[in-house]
Amino acid sequence: MLFVFGYSYADTGNTKIAETRSWKFPYGNTFPGKPSGRFSDGFVSTDYIAGYLGMKTPIPYRWREQLSERVKDGLNIAYGGTGVFDTMVAEPNMTTQIDFLQQLLHDSVYTKRNLKTSVAFVSVAGNDYATYNAKNGSAQDFPAFMESLVNQLMVNLKRIHDMGVRKIGITSLLPLGCLPRNTAPFSFQHCDDTYNALVALHNQLLSQVVNTLNQQTNTSNNPSFFILDLYNAFWTVFNRNETYEGNDPTFEKPFEPCCFGVSGGFKCGNVDENGENKYTLCSDPISKFFWDGVHPTEQGWYVVYKTPAFQNSLKQFYGLT
Repeated sequence: MLFVFGYSYADTGNTKIAETRSWKFPYGNTFPGKPSGRFSDGFVSTDYIAGYLGMKTPIPYRWREQLSERVKDGLNIAYGGTGVFDTMVAEPNMTTQIDFLQQLLHDSVYTKRNLKTSVAFVSVAGNDYATYNAKNGSAQDFPAFMESLVNQLMVNLKRIHDMGVRKIGITSLLPLGCLPRNTAPFSFQHCDDTYNALVALHNQLLSQVVNTLNQQTNTSNNPSFFILDLYNAFWTVFNRNETYEGNDPTFEKPFEPCCFGVSGGFKCGNVDENGENKYTLCSDPISKFFWDGVHPTEQGWYVVYKTPAFQNSLKQFYGLT
């Protein structure tokens, strides 16, 4: 079984249909050919990780009763726009997501034995920093905010383990300064180095948390907690250029998205009151790493998944080294 927690990089359809762009055209254009609640044109990280583990992509938590026969594969409890703490989106934060699994355990939908043979995938924290910035959080208070965030993440990961899950993989934070919404002021030419320096600090603290948790749970020799190296996987792709001679594709302008709002007030999927599209859409999503201002394309996720950095961390996670 696979249980998934986090935000839009992992969500496969939990967010409310009426409230999110992931249920609007052109999302889902590549797979399944219509919007499915994934924040991309097709597959996202969860789909590739499930495939690597030889499992079906778990169904979104919101469909657990309608598709009850699929609950045996696990559940995706990630919600787009959410964080470790509450964000600007009125959806369940990570603590509440874990509460949902706790309730299912209480209701005997799952047993402790089920959880002991399952794995958890956690992808979270980017929205917490975006919310801090949106609320005009000060630079002076930022280190304390980061510390409280990572400490709460530690509590959350430990709680998943205490419920019985023996393998928990959490992604490192990607270079947020390279998201199109942060490279747009630079004409999508280069990243925001200041933002990326903060990401590096977050990942350093996250690494310490994972080491501490493995020590506390006496699993240092046979770890339960793993970092899935999204940070270096993204950089591997960004640093490839046209002269790269590997087998994997390169992206000529990696920071330029396929789908983007026509101006600052619009985003991919937005239409005006007359139904007119207020976004531009590229002709071939395979040629782009990013789908919109924040999320990779299906092809982008595939290339990230295939990088040595991400493959090596997956092998450690699944005990293949």
